[in-house]
Order: sequence, then structure tokens, then C-alpha cells
Amino acid sequence: MSRQQRDALDAMLRSAPRSETPPTPEEQRSGFAAAVTRPVPEGVVTRRTVLGGRTALELEPAEVSGQGRLLYLHGGGYVIGSPDTHAGLVGELARRAGLRALSVDYRLAPEHPFPAAVDDGLAAYRELLATGTDPRDLVVAGDSAGGGLSIATLLAAREAGLPQPAAVVVFSPWVDLTLAGGSIRSKEGADPIFTEADVRAYADLYVGAGDRAHPLASPVFADLTGLPPLLVQVGANEVLLDDAVRLAGRAGADDVEVTLEVGPGLPHVFQHHYGRLDEADAALDRAARFLAAHLGTGHPGTDRPEPAH
Repeated sequence: MSRQQRDALDAMLRSAPRSETPPTPEEQRSGFAAAVTRPVPEGVVTRRTVLGGRTALELEPAEVSGQGRLLYLHGGGYVIGSPDTHAGLVGELARRAGLRALSVDYRLAPEHPFPAAVDDGLAAYRELLATGTDPRDLVVAGDSAGGGLSIATLLAAREAGLPQPAAVVVFSPWVDLTLAGGSIRSKEGADPIFTEADVRAYADLYVGAGDRAHPLASPVFADLTGLPPLLVQVGANEVLLDDAVRLAGRAGADDVEVTLEVGPGLPHVFQHHYGRLDEADAALDRAARFLAAHLGTGHPGTDRPEPAH
């Protein structure tokens, strides 16, 4: 993999201007959209739809295999981001996995604080099942706050008595809104994007005076028993490194099949930089293979019979 690519990306991310006064959520949203939005991959068709009462973006690659469906929850600190900002990334994952994808426009803070995003994630998941999607044909993925929301959605589904999907993939998941991970401080200089203050500001907007250790806000403190096979990918150069590491450890302790990948010298959600960073393309390929490998096989959390052989 290319050290030159990693160094160039790090320099580019560090060159982003920082405001002397905290930007408003609206300013953050427009700036984020301008900075990260990439075009949908060639051969992937998109259409607007509604899922769980929220608008969603459906992405269908030219080549799909079987009945598999991907539910994606975008990142952005629960404050910024949308299916449009992540259409390139989701389209790439869907294309590589050969899956139809649905990216949900869940409600954002501070207008809609916790647990609005979890409620929307659960509503989307519930509707997919209610309209005939077999959980063995369903996988879930998300990045950053959307990674934490993916885990929280599956916890809420478990509590609601719903079957679990076939697998879940999270990129640089934010799963501890108490900011207890040591890397929040130790990796601040290495992280070209975030400081501890940045992450704390998002937590303030999402949870406010609420319980930041609530399992659906900070799934690293949850009992993860019964969740499906989990792939966690994270960069070594990010303040959320320990969120990913501790999530994987918690999953393992709760008897969940889990794979943790830590990419040296890589920033937060480095997968966004597919096509210009070799490690991003390789990570998306591994994530796609992970999802495809678990589709249709079922797992103990589904409470559904195994398919006949």
C-alpha cells in the first residue's frame, strides 16, 4: 500500500480551514456536503423512496446477486451528513458486494436529539422485515456515528423481539459518547480531522444533558449478546480508535463473531477515499466479501431455521 497516498491524504485533511467561532449546524452541514460528497459509481442506479417513515436513497448496482439487501446508516456525528453525502461510498460498497442498498435519511440533532436517530433506524429495519425481506438476506452497515447507530439499531431490534440480520459492518464507529476511550486524547495530534473538543460538541448536540452512557447512545456499554457477525474497520490515526477496539472487545466478550481491522497511518472513515487510496479500496473489498459471505447462511441471532441443504 502507498505511503505516499497516505501522506498526501493526511496533508489534504489537515489543510481544511477551521473556523475561529463554532459554526452552526446548518453551516456544518453545507460544509460537510461540499467536502465529502462524491458521485454515485457508474452502473449504480439511484431512486428516492421512503423507509420507516423517512426518505431514503435506494442504490441498485447493475449486477446484483440474489435477494440480498443492505441497510446503510450514514455518519456525521448525528448532526450532519445525509444519504446524498454518502451516496458514493454506499454505492461503492453495494457495487462491490452485489447488493441493493437503502440509505436512510434519519433525523438529525440538535433539532431531533437522541433517541430520534435510533427510532428511525429501528423503523427502517422493521419495515424491511415487515415487507418481506428475510433477515438472512439483510445486512447492515454504517460509518462513524452511523456505525454506532447501526449497532444501536440492532440492539433496539433485539429488544423489540425482531430477528437479527445476517451481518453488520462498521467503519470507524463512534460508540462511546462519554469519550472515555484513551485515544480521544492520545491520538489527537495524529488525527488530521478531529479533536476531543470536536467530538464532545457533537455529543452535546445529540444527547445534551441526557445519559451519554445509555446503551443505545453508547453501544460500547451494551450487552451485545445475539448480534450478528461483526466487522469493524478503523484507522490508527483517529481519536475514535479506542471506540472501535473496545466495541470489538465487547462483542467478543458477549460471544459475537467479530473481526477487527486497524489500518496503520489511516484517518477516520478512510474508506471515503476509494479510488485515490489503495487501503480504502482494499478495505471496501474486504467489507463487501464479509457481507456477501454471510448472506443467506443465517446465524443463531436470527431465530429462524437454517435453509435446507
